[in-house]
Amino acid sequence: MNLDFEKQGGLIPAIIQDAVTNKVLMLGYMNKESLDKTIETNKVCFYSRSRNCLWTKGETSGNFLNVVSIKEDCDNDTLLIKVNPVGPVCHTGADTCFNEVNKENPILFLSTLQDFINKRHEEMPEGSYTTSLFQKGVAKMSQKVGEEAVETVIEAMANNNSRLIYESSDLLYHLIVLLTSKGLRIEDLAEDLKKRHKVTKDEYPNQ
Repeated sequence: MNLDFEKQGGLIPAIIQDAVTNKVLMLGYMNKESLDKTIETNKVCFYSRSRNCLWTKGETSGNFLNVVSIKEDCDNDTLLIKVNPVGPVCHTGADTCFNEVNKENPILFLSTLQDFINKRHEEMPEGSYTTSLFQKGVAKMSQKVGEEAVETVIEAMANNNSRLIYESSDLLYHLIVLLTSKGLRIEDLAEDLKKRHKVTKDEYPNQ
């Protein structure tokens, strides 16, 4: 990195972002020494303007900011640091210094699952159930999706919500496997639904 520390008197702002939720956690300042320490320890270290010294976030509370990645902006005078936070970030006890709740939206796990299934498709490890599905071919995978869809309908008609969730999860998993075999991703479905939603809003703005 070729950072311009002199532009702002030896300090540059560092935006701290949760690597999983993408929530902005806080803003701190770094000088070259604190950045070097951050890189060395893999824990975010700031320069305290009030105390005129380095301080590693979490050194007293234990709520460290474990570094995932560090990027500089286009002007080389600001950092974006993605982290995995340990506990709340703010000294007030809040998840973020902007008093926001920092929790992962469970829907984001679908992309993680998609990545996992893609890896299975690329590596085809022996003994994996997902591998066995790919090996059986599109016809068998399609049949499995149909079977899971029927089981989902049965549980819906039986008013058994816990089983409905279970069978729906099976259905979604097998659908992602099928999509992957065709070179598609679950996000392709989300994008299509997004387009349909926009059309609906434009055509029927009061609905």
